[in-house]
Amino acid sequence: MKKIILRIFLAVGVILFSVWAIMPYYLSRALIYEQPGIDDYTIFSNRKVNTAKPVLWAFRKDFNRQKLSETSLLKIKGLETVAFLVVQNDSLLHEEYWDGYSDSSYSNSFSVAKSIVSLLIGCLIDEGKIKSVDQPVTDFIPEFKGDAYQKITVKDVLCMSSGLNWDESYNSAFSKTTKAYYGNNLPELITTLKPIEAPGRIHRYKSGDSQLLSMIVEKASGKHLADYASEKLWQPLGAEHAALWSLDKENGNEKAYCCFNSNARDFARIGQMVLDSGQFAGRQLVSKEYIRQATSPASWLKDEHGQNCSWYGYQFWMLNYKGMKINYARGILGQYIFIIPEKKAVVVRLGSKRSSTYSGKVPDDVFLYLDEALSMLR
Repeated sequence: MKKIILRIFLAVGVILFSVWAIMPYYLSRALIYEQPGIDDYTIFSNRKVNTAKPVLWAFRKDFNRQKLSETSLLKIKGLETVAFLVVQNDSLLHEEYWDGYSDSSYSNSFSVAKSIVSLLIGCLIDEGKIKSVDQPVTDFIPEFKGDAYQKITVKDVLCMSSGLNWDESYNSAFSKTTKAYYGNNLPELITTLKPIEAPGRIHRYKSGDSQLLSMIVEKASGKHLADYASEKLWQPLGAEHAALWSLDKENGNEKAYCCFNSNARDFARIGQMVLDSGQFAGRQLVSKEYIRQATSPASWLKDEHGQNCSWYGYQFWMLNYKGMKINYARGILGQYIFIIPEKKAVVVRLGSKRSSTYSGKVPDDVFLYLDEALSMLR
């Protein structure tokens, strides 16, 4: 009897090993790591986004005098927040960290990275290396051939209206999103996408469009995405710490749609620059006009339900709250950079969970962070 059981275990083991051996690379990694997390830079290869001379934040005289309300603090901790930071008038007003994180800890920004890629597109337009947002994508991606591809413009991709057959599914081990996150050949994945609807008509949230933008950045600049981001943003923003942009493999391609790793203070610099219409420390990093376009809704588009797109621009989100227009970058686990022009303020929240309920297109935890920040802002 023992021999029979042993043979069964051995047979099962051989079968499992055989299945594992022929399993696609991305799928085996997805099964190992299961759920994405804010420390995933430790499981990927990374390329540094180098900084130069740091420009330190000034501190308000009343820095950290106002505390988070007890009720909100419980909710904020319940969502596994690791950083909450408020800047007003170019100075730190409030800064708080939890769970061992600090002002120098790396944290994955997830889809906040999409907004950074958009800013790099703006830099290339300013340089004349991209003629305009109306330039065809095929000028940069020769693998896209055929009349259907010719109609897709940079603007269509910025607004996530490319019409390409990307599957933005987070619950399937077999989706393109999972393959992108855990796979090792992003260019191949993107260049095999097919147009399935006319571009420039329907807004569908697609990480594949953001990855396509990064390929345009690299083609137009002649540089790795991280290197171009260092030159055009991270160094002139005076970031205190080098960032890490996770790659699909060693010396490979940046996971542009998801995986820019930094800290709350340095993320706030992105928000400050957008708040100041593309300027930072008196230097114009991205043109004022591009910032205006990027943070304006793509109202000519509709979503799959026929609703006018009033919440998304060039890889930036927007909402109207308490009479104020607020632009923001956001990631899937509740990573946020809020830009509040009426208060001359920037708010950054980093963490591992976000609300599972929504008000329209907005996760409900957004209002938790905004309300706390607004209670501090004069």
